[in-house]
Amino acid sequence: MIKSRIRKYHAPVWDEPLVMQLGAEGRQGVALPITEPAISEVVGSPEDLIPLSMRRTSALGLPQLSEFEVQRHYLHLSQETLGMMQISLFGTCTMKYNPRVNEKIVYQPYVAEINPHQDEKTLQGSLEVVSRFDHLLRELSGLDKFVFQAGGGADAAYIQACITRAFHASRGELAQRNEIITTSQAHPCNPATASAAGFKVITLPLEENGYPSLEALKSVVSSRTAALMVNNPDDIGIYNPNIREWVEVVHQAGGLCFYDHANFNGVMTRIRAADLGFDACMFMLHKTFGGPKGGGGPAVGAYGCTSELIPFLPGPLVERNEGGSYELRDAGDLSIGRVREFWGNVPTVIRAYSWTRAMGIEGLRDAANISVLANNYMEKRILSIPGITKGLPELTQRRLEMTRYSLGELTQETGVTTIDIQNRMPDYGIDGYWLSHEPWFIPEPFTPEAGELWSIEDLDYWIDVLEIVCTEARENPELVKSAPHNQPVHQLSGANLSDPEKWATTWRAYQRKYMEID
Repeated sequence: MIKSRIRKYHAPVWDEPLVMQLGAEGRQGVALPITEPAISEVVGSPEDLIPLSMRRTSALGLPQLSEFEVQRHYLHLSQETLGMMQISLFGTCTMKYNPRVNEKIVYQPYVAEINPHQDEKTLQGSLEVVSRFDHLLRELSGLDKFVFQAGGGADAAYIQACITRAFHASRGELAQRNEIITTSQAHPCNPATASAAGFKVITLPLEENGYPSLEALKSVVSSRTAALMVNNPDDIGIYNPNIREWVEVVHQAGGLCFYDHANFNGVMTRIRAADLGFDACMFMLHKTFGGPKGGGGPAVGAYGCTSELIPFLPGPLVERNEGGSYELRDAGDLSIGRVREFWGNVPTVIRAYSWTRAMGIEGLRDAANISVLANNYMEKRILSIPGITKGLPELTQRRLEMTRYSLGELTQETGVTTIDIQNRMPDYGIDGYWLSHEPWFIPEPFTPEAGELWSIEDLDYWIDVLEIVCTEARENPELVKSAPHNQPVHQLSGANLSDPEKWATTWRAYQRKYMEID
């Protein structure tokens, strides 16, 4: 039953060329002053300050535009692409509002203009925030030390794979321990990073309860086991209640256990990795902890571990000395070395620290409760729409902060796929939903995640649009298959996506492949 008034929506449309095709010779945004003779007499010509080996032999092939032309161009692009952000229930990513006060903080000169090569005495504020947030995450996880170099969840998983390798090498067991165990519903970064670090990956399939059985785990654990890498709850929203026993089995065999906490939002303050016996975990600061998630740029995967693994952490480590000031210490001889430059993305650490302090322990628990409540409210309404079933429908237990659904029945009836539905919903002002990690083992999947952000009116509107589009799929399937219709660009052809001869991710490649200019 539709509960909302469906609003008219049409995205801005600009016939906007590439920035490389704009402007004219001689235009510029800033007129730099001529160097005063008195200064030139002291420092010489500016050109002489640049080593010969670094001087360009030809001008950069950049467009010449005024400041206003640049601003207008990117404003048009933002209206076309970023102008959506209506209701975005992007599953497995915990999309949240990023408080403006935190953005204002990190844009201040004392954050935006610092340089990691500065003397540590001039970096005390930033180092203190990093240290304080390390201690906050220790409280939330029960672990003993966190670092923030990792540029996202996959980077943090790779830290674990490398630490696993270094840990067993230090004990003379690396040649023997060459297997990492994961599950078919673990995030793909877990098996991928394990493989990249040189391990053989054992993937356990899901069983009748929606997760692998303890017996299946025991059947593959051996003296070759290096580690277990899992997320819990998984992307279907199912929590494995036997996880403590899993950890004990792997530990008894001599392996390490890593908790991928990308889906932490529904269990904040309820579960601590160390209390379950895990040796390490990671948190998504750009998702769970209120940092912006912008195309991978500002991502941070906070990696924490027990005291036993601290010697292997990537450095430098932020520590407080006896005098009460903060310093950067070398990680030591056993360290796996840096996985990213300097200390990681400090502005996002500051955002996450501010968000966590503002929420407090009660706020974090409220957020987790609202996430679970909102998801189960959505589930009841979504499953009333004909043609939609729950992923693994035979499992009746409630899911946590998200549920994976299937449009398989609707597709069989109408020929309209989940991607068609995904393309049509933006015509009503709804951001495209998340489908599923590959490979799909649930037919025609989609995975919304409400989190704690969205109001009940927003959730109802999202579900109403989904119901309307599913009705359209039965009454006028071609309308849905040819969507979107109210966007600046209609359906794109995917014909060239797998053809490297047609890829053009740079202007130079575009000229070479489409304009035949070398």
